[in-house]
Amino acid sequence: MKHESFGIGAPVRRKEDQALLTGQGRYLGDIAKEGMLHAAVFRSPLPHARFKLKDLDGIAAMPGVMGVITADDVEHLGALPCVGNVPNADGSMPEVPEQTILPKDTVRYVGEAIAMVVAETPQAARDAVEAINATFGDLPHDVELVAASRDDAPLVWPERGTNTAFDCAAGTPMEETDAAFEKAAHKVRLELVNNRIVTNYMEPRAAIGEYDPHTQRRTLTVSSQGVHLIQPILAEFVFRTDKDRIRVITPDVGGGFGTKYFTYREYALVLHAAERFRRPVRWLADRTEHFLGDYQGRDHFSVAELALDEDLNFLAIRVDTLANMGAYFAQLGPYIPVYGAAMVPGCYKTPLVSARIRGVFTNTVPVDAYRGAGRPEASYVIERLVDKAAHELGVSPKALRLKNFITPAMMPFKTPTGRTYDTGEFEAHMNAALERADSAGFDARLEASREKGLLRGIGFATYIEACAGGSSEFGKVTLAEDGSATVLVGTQSQGQGHQTAYAQLVSEHLRLPIEAISVIQGDTDLIPRGHGTGGSRSIPVAGSSVAHASAALAERLKEKAADHLEASAHDLEFADGAIRIAGTDRSISVGEVVASMPEEDRSASEDWQPSAPTFPNGTHLIELEVDPDTGVISIEKYIVVDDFGVTLNPILLEGQIHGGVAQGFGQAVTERTVYDPGSGQLLTATFMDYCMPRADDIPEIHFETRNVPSKTNALGMKGAGEAGAIGACPALVNAVVDALHRAYGITQIDMPMTSEAVWRAMQLAKNESAAA
Repeated sequence: MKHESFGIGAPVRRKEDQALLTGQGRYLGDIAKEGMLHAAVFRSPLPHARFKLKDLDGIAAMPGVMGVITADDVEHLGALPCVGNVPNADGSMPEVPEQTILPKDTVRYVGEAIAMVVAETPQAARDAVEAINATFGDLPHDVELVAASRDDAPLVWPERGTNTAFDCAAGTPMEETDAAFEKAAHKVRLELVNNRIVTNYMEPRAAIGEYDPHTQRRTLTVSSQGVHLIQPILAEFVFRTDKDRIRVITPDVGGGFGTKYFTYREYALVLHAAERFRRPVRWLADRTEHFLGDYQGRDHFSVAELALDEDLNFLAIRVDTLANMGAYFAQLGPYIPVYGAAMVPGCYKTPLVSARIRGVFTNTVPVDAYRGAGRPEASYVIERLVDKAAHELGVSPKALRLKNFITPAMMPFKTPTGRTYDTGEFEAHMNAALERADSAGFDARLEASREKGLLRGIGFATYIEACAGGSSEFGKVTLAEDGSATVLVGTQSQGQGHQTAYAQLVSEHLRLPIEAISVIQGDTDLIPRGHGTGGSRSIPVAGSSVAHASAALAERLKEKAADHLEASAHDLEFADGAIRIAGTDRSISVGEVVASMPEEDRSASEDWQPSAPTFPNGTHLIELEVDPDTGVISIEKYIVVDDFGVTLNPILLEGQIHGGVAQGFGQAVTERTVYDPGSGQLLTATFMDYCMPRADDIPEIHFETRNVPSKTNALGMKGAGEAGAIGACPALVNAVVDALHRAYGITQIDMPMTSEAVWRAMQLAKNESAAA
């Protein structure tokens, strides 16, 4: 096979799949250290209570039990930090409640870790946890976001005097926006729930702690989104030691989606246990522990308003959001909704945009980043609001968008919330999606559905998001005498296909076959720095570093090969693992050239840093039927037209979009996280009660790109890892609402749109119509 099928734009199949699909992957559950002990966690059964542990000596004496770790044992360790705190609107910084490694006497949500048992076997550890005797004194609790925001609500942190965690502002000063609303010819108001999500990656979290008494060095092997995310948190904040005293390793990872980006209590606990017992200690979460103990996502309530003039030009947007923080500030918890609010303007040239974002403490699992991290929430607000306005004002969603889109001629465009879009052709991808869906033929299909007794709707969302910005990323490429290359990079694959993607970037410059290029991630001893995988940064940012390093090596190889071939470096080209004089058969293998180079010239590294985020954008369009007797939704068409700047690998890209759409479908239609207000219990803590999307729920997805290269990325790319989840939710709800509006005049339904929820909405509309 020639190289031309390996570089940028080539549909290369994932090189890592053979191992993963044949059981040769190496996940945390596959790792067994010599003499390894096993840990289990005793968790709170109550949402808010004072507690006291009893007879721990008896637990420690149970067969196979090594000991029990409680707050007293780890009080010398520092608390888990919140590194994503945000200033209040008045400039003050919110107080951060202390999330100690274990609570001393008070728990604040069901599932909060209280103690860890370490034993010779997993069963012995679990048996000991079941035997722990604890007394609990109930304290008042509140698990519901809006209720907890009220002045008379029970307090998660009584010493604070309020459940309001922070009160932030973004965009135009509110008084200016208020004045625009006063003068507006039309005003549209919408209340929205962005439902709480439990991540449910395939591989639950897990960690192995080790301690070397000779070097006094700790090693954590952990299922994570980046070893360099966890190492500094443990070193600086928890163990208060030099970073190099803690090694973090991540093997294969079965999904992350933001939730494995963070440092959790169990990681410090297994390291402490390993030091205490002088043996490796492994903790593996089960599925219910994932529901109870891992940070969750979304959970917003927003009131969104749109002001328009007589010609239906957008004048102002006003958004007031309550964001559930759970019982503590998670690592980036406050930052997520505030960061996301900057994208409320969407694709529109609205001159005034004001957002108020208030964090609220509740007696629930803390909330942090989940695929998209604030941008899906913002896109959902604006895209639902625009459709609501179209329905209320009697114009088509397409026409209202066309009148208010930012045009290519207006680029670069600075939004009222401070984002500067460099490129975007929003009308073009919207029209492409409508054409691909044969929107002109919708009326005929609508009539056919009515003849079958079904409702039919068509809806779409035109989204834009910000990603692939921020810090630099490390990438290093090293050549070997056998003609192979090794990439060291500070990101972390959790299923995205990094082994293939980074290899393509090397192959683009060195013309090596994919099989000759290996990628190493996930070891702080081997890779000096990095920022892990999150925010769709891996390929646009770390990939830029790998590409620059590869280009530098290509120039060195040509210079050296020129001496061997007695030719000018400008006359040389790479082909099939060799360097040849263009237009001739005279060549030398890459391996031979490398063998003649000094060691220091065989490697090149780069820390490329973006000057600004990229702004991927696109249109998701859905046509569907709704059964009025059952509320069941059946998706007939799903069209995606996206702008990702430059496509590295169309197969990997389409896979990312499919996965994001599936997660968006889950949030929009099936996934419902329910806490019982009376008991504070998580009622949906297993797959028996929490409905994940099934394969037959997800329709065939037509995906295509209409790329406009980014002007802020070295490769012209725009991040793509989260876009599917950003466009899916508003498009799905807009399509369902279109069907319900045509039949019953309904203009709003909240997620998840389960068949029961859709059926109830229709019954309510029927009853209201009959009463009128």
